[in-house]
Amino acid sequence: MKLRESMPELTGATEWLNGEVTRDQLVGEKPTLFHFWSISCHLCKKDMPQINQFRDNFKDRLQVVAVHMPRSEQDLNMEEIKQVADEHDLTQPIFIDNERRLTAAFENQYVPAYYLFDKDGNLRHYQVGSCGKMLEKRVLRVIDEMEKA
Repeated sequence: MKLRESMPELTGATEWLNGEVTRDQLVGEKPTLFHFWSISCHLCKKDMPQINQFRDNFKDRLQVVAVHMPRSEQDLNMEEIKQVADEHDLTQPIFIDNERRLTAAFENQYVPAYYLFDKDGNLRHYQVGSCGKMLEKRVLRVIDEMEKA
């Protein structure tokens, strides 16, 4: 995806955990952060506390949606996906993308990967690898823009 492109429809989930959301529910209210991860990705697990912190600290100003993207056949085990999500306190909606349909819609190739959309559903930031300070700065910028508008 390129910057300023519209958020894709959230279709093709193998399953949803923690409740299902649609594009229409996400666009228009507040910014949305998509977090692509995989159970076989150690860096993904390492970054989950920071993603959960975004979810909790900005709950009234940011929506967070996790997308489980399998990297191999071993990543398709639903029980293991649920177990890892529980172990890492992922309470946000989780799109299980075992057929990689949303992954294709986002043109995503990596985990962890982060896509930040503004409240109008336009992509404002994309990054792969550790979330770190750069992602936090971008999230705060998009939240501030929304609140000033």
